[in-house]
Amino acid sequence: MAEEEKRSSITSIVFGAAFLMATSAVGPGFLTQTTVFTKQLLASFGFVILLSVILDIFAQMNIWRVLGVSGKRGQDVANETIPGAGYLLAGLVAAGGLVFNIGNIGGTGLGLNAALDIPVAYGAVISAVLAIGLFLFKEAGKAMDLFVKILGVIMLVLIAYVVFASQPPLADAAFRTIWPETIDARAIVTLVGGTVGGYITFAGAHRLIDAGVTGRENLSVINRGAYSGIILTAIIRFFLFLAALGVITMGFAIDDKNPPASVFQSAAGTVGLRVFGIVMWAAAITSVVGAAFTSVSFLKTFHSSLGRNSNWLVIGFMLLSTGIFLAIGNPVRVLVLAGTVNGFILPVGLGLILLASRKQSILGDYKHPLWLQITGWAVVAIMLWFSLSTVITMVS
Repeated sequence: MAEEEKRSSITSIVFGAAFLMATSAVGPGFLTQTTVFTKQLLASFGFVILLSVILDIFAQMNIWRVLGVSGKRGQDVANETIPGAGYLLAGLVAAGGLVFNIGNIGGTGLGLNAALDIPVAYGAVISAVLAIGLFLFKEAGKAMDLFVKILGVIMLVLIAYVVFASQPPLADAAFRTIWPETIDARAIVTLVGGTVGGYITFAGAHRLIDAGVTGRENLSVINRGAYSGIILTAIIRFFLFLAALGVITMGFAIDDKNPPASVFQSAAGTVGLRVFGIVMWAAAITSVVGAAFTSVSFLKTFHSSLGRNSNWLVIGFMLLSTGIFLAIGNPVRVLVLAGTVNGFILPVGLGLILLASRKQSILGDYKHPLWLQITGWAVVAIMLWFSLSTVITMVS
């Protein structure tokens, strides 16, 4: 009986980690980015999503396995690989997480505004208070797991409803996903950065480490968590793309002030707008939790006092994000910018993890698969190339 309870507990933790990664990836930034780029690229945006899923698989499997087997967080692995690199990685992730969280807080305000007509600023404050409440529990990790699971399922069901209502051109979407008319480097950097860049890549693995599900003996469990998170994220990505494409194909205009809201409203009227509000709020508040938790997890091992007060650091991170959002506003622009910024962090973090995957002092007798190393370095090269292309385009 005790063994069954242990297995059940591990399963719950693993799926909590998978949902934390997935809901962090599918935040308000993703909702906004997907709508904006579907408007620009139409069915060809399916190719961008497909490429992001492939890059996601190779990035996540490398990071989950190396960190999970070693039992060490990303910054500690990086410091042991190249002295001082962990501090650089932690700074980049925390800064990127803060940018993301400012947008996430704005997303909660947009969501409650659409769902309940609450002013955006008030909705952001209410949501921040709720998110902070999770970390006042003694078992904050378990509360966070349950929270992201419930809201993740709600998002999936509601987005599927909008796909059905918008009746997208499935055949054209499938064809252009494989054979696009155009390839946009900035769209790739932004989407991959918004769904697997920055803190998001490390969210699930750091949750497993916090819960003690580590070591070579748990490799199959670690793999299951990574696969589950990747599959869930991919399904939600494609569903939202199809919903936006269906609305555009029907001839409805996309409102640049709140792109995803116009998709839901055009597909299902007032009910669609309320559904959007719930989806946006769920996506935003789970990302608020994921960004704050993961960003702080990169800082707390640098000093024992940070580790002892990690929940208070998470709360402080949320308060800072909320304060900055209330000061600057403009959540849509922040959400798109956040994805682009985090796209530059991915090659740095993944590159350090791949270097660590060859160090016996970190992984013991575990041999990291050669195919994962090769595909991981391919992701680093592709994201560096797309990131540099984006910079050149923005400068020129």
